Amino acid sequence: MSNLAKRSFNFVLGMSTPLLNNPARMAELSRWLMRLFLLMATVAGLMWLSQRPVFALRQMQVEPLPGQTVKHVNLSQVKNQVLEQVQGNFFTVRLENIKEAFEALPWVRHASVRRVWPNGLAVSIEEQKPFGIWGSRSEHKLMNGFGEIFSASLAQVDDPSNLIEVSGPTDSSKEVMQLYQKASRWFAPWDVDVVSVNLSDRYSWSVKLSNGIRIEFGRDEEAQGKALTEERVARLIEYWPKAQERLTGRVDVIDLRYSNGFAVHLASAGNKNTEPDMKKSGAQR
Repeated sequence: MSNLAKRSFNFVLGMSTPLLNNPARMAELSRWLMRLFLLMATVAGLMWLSQRPVFALRQMQVEPLPGQTVKHVNLSQVKNQVLEQVQGNFFTVRLENIKEAFEALPWVRHASVRRVWPNGLAVSIEEQKPFGIWGSRSEHKLMNGFGEIFSASLAQVDDPSNLIEVSGPTDSSKEVMQLYQKASRWFAPWDVDVVSVNLSDRYSWSVKLSNGIRIEFGRDEEAQGKALTEERVARLIEYWPKAQERLTGRVDVIDLRYSNGFAVHLASAGNKNTEPDMKKSGAQR
């Protein structure tokens, strides 16, 4: 035996001698070794059991969220689409992957997935509810009431005429939704609806009302600009009855991008802008 081997053996023997001569420590070590053995045996048993055919996924129940209905999602069709992508059994399948597969489908806004013992899955889905048409109709993009954009066929919408028209720069849909909500609140005294909202690339925005008038707001990105816009809208609401008395044609545009008044454009005036007259006729404070 080499000198290295002898030294190693003597070291181990020297370290273990106190333990071998202590019955209490030996008993404690035996108990820990037994626990370790039982743990390893349990894990091995569970791994073997989890691979049994009884736990192979055979059922998937797909239903709308409680209290909701679905109009555009074919539940059996989407179930078959997702089942083709499912990998694993009851224990090993990744629920997050199933959730993502459902939410990638048209008209599905949100999905929640849970296991059903011993070989099934239950999926609850929230269907998209279209609120507006985003961009051009040929793009097949819609916006829901949360300001989220999704791709779907406009032909599947029951009544597209009920949808507002919205547009804006990339990733601005939620801001456009907030502008819609503000404008709806501001013009509630006129008893009209906002039928379109446009946010330009320079973040100048405008809305069109159900009475055919387009309101130009300009830019109000900063906090001060937002306050000024509200002041100008309040001024318009206050002075509009007086302004109408002096108008002889149908108004198609009201421009609020002025610090001390507003301008109007008459549909019958062609390209002639009536801004000078309106700024002299009660539109100022």
